[in-house]
Amino acid sequence: MTTTSASAAARRFHPLEQADFQRLEHTASLKGLFPFKPFKGKGALTEWASQCNKLRDDLIELAQRRVLAQAIAYPFRLLPVQLAQQTTGAGTVFLRWRRSDRSAMGVALWQELITSSSTPDALIDDIYAMEVQRIVLNMQISLLHTLGRQAEACASKVAEAEAIYLRQTTRAAMP
Repeated sequence: MTTTSASAAARRFHPLEQADFQRLEHTASLKGLFPFKPFKGKGALTEWASQCNKLRDDLIELAQRRVLAQAIAYPFRLLPVQLAQQTTGAGTVFLRWRRSDRSAMGVALWQELITSSSTPDALIDDIYAMEVQRIVLNMQISLLHTLGRQAEACASKVAEAEAIYLRQTTRAAMP
């Protein structure tokens, strides 16, 4: 057995794979989220915003079900720093590193954990894989949240422009 396959066999954390994303990707593709397409009216923008938000929520659920479930299981639950979810004021959920006593949070804790002599060498690869997964998922969640919010704002601006346009055309049509 090669060193790479021996290392992979010993892993306790299994990052998300393409198959995990296929359902999300297929849903987004079917609904016209990607690739971009022309919008026809404010209803299409509102629908697109809704699709972005649903995809974001589905990605959060995938992170909770597949990534956090592993991160809170043995042996990772024994570590002084753990991967956890944090809900923002806007309701979006991100993955963060935090002390098990909840006294501190942030990537600096991950850096301390991975460089600590008390962290078992057998977990270093897994802890690194978790961090890479956390970074990528947080970016994807953030992008979808931003796209949804921007689409909602755009739909509102289109509705406002339409109202002004209709007032003007109605006024112009009056004798």
